[in-house]
Amino acid sequence: MKDFKIRLQKHLSECGIASRRAAEQLIADGKVRVNGRIAVIGDKVDPQRDKVTVRGKAVVPVKEKVYIMLHKPRGFVTTLKDEQDRKCVADLVKDVGAKVYPVGRLDRNSEGLLFLTNDGNFANRLTHPSAQVNKTYRVTVEGEVDNAVLDRLCTGIVLDGKKTLPCDVFVIDRKPDRTVLQFVIHEGRNRQIRRMCESVDLKVLRLKRTEIAGVKLGMLPQGKWRPLNEREMRRLNNITQKELSDD
Repeated sequence: MKDFKIRLQKHLSECGIASRRAAEQLIADGKVRVNGRIAVIGDKVDPQRDKVTVRGKAVVPVKEKVYIMLHKPRGFVTTLKDEQDRKCVADLVKDVGAKVYPVGRLDRNSEGLLFLTNDGNFANRLTHPSAQVNKTYRVTVEGEVDNAVLDRLCTGIVLDGKKTLPCDVFVIDRKPDRTVLQFVIHEGRNRQIRRMCESVDLKVLRLKRTEIAGVKLGMLPQGKWRPLNEREMRRLNNITQKELSDD
């Protein structure tokens, strides 16, 4: 008999509860039950037979998949709920008409383009390290930046014992007291650009993500969202069309 069971975190992601990473945290925190039993990391479920609940609420499959972009302002954390009662991006998308969660991260003091969806496979594929999705940032730093520093940033910086992948960094504007840089990176490590800049003694004054995988933020106002259009979805689906394995 064919085994229809899939990993629990994948099931939660496909049902629009959270990304796989966040779903794993919900399981680790003991907030997920399968057939009344507290779930553990490594559990598998049959979506057609097993009853899964999160914080006591039944998990049901997504009826309609939703894909949006948000212009995240500074001061908002990229999460649906924050235990420290900080402002969350969920507050900005209450009128979407579906429960969506962020695809990837953008730290509290950064701003710009953020995708949200209830499609777990899409989100996982877009954020998986193997995809190496291009992400573009406009970064304003204090003072001048010489070519030696640019070369170090482009070549890679060791963070937590591992060197960052080669990236593109170049100057797009110079002022007497600040320099505006453009970063194009292919990975998404925690606070990566800020930490790269810190490692070469650059103070970040402002950081804004302007593009992901060729999809641009454009003139979308801060704090506003809109659905991704057909052209943008085609571009992103070129990356997400292959579903990752259950593992």
